[in-house]
Amino acid sequence: MYRDRALGVLLTGMGSDGVEGLGSIQKVGGKTISESEETCILFAMPKIAAEKGYANSILPNYSISSEIIKFGRK
Repeated sequence: MYRDRALGVLLTGMGSDGVEGLGSIQKVGGKTISESEETCILFAMPKIAAEKGYANSILPNYSISSEIIKFGRK
């Protein structure tokens, strides 16, 4: 339905519960962002997303808001 108009953002965390959701968004053409190790308190979930190739962008948390704004303007 939303396909390329969907945006998924995965921030710091442990486990993998958000990883497959990020993968689902990417699979239908949405944009996905994962927080980088640089700013994560717990890098487990963002690391898994990156390893699976589910993150289109891997960014420090202070850069994510500007990407969200850019995405919303397109």
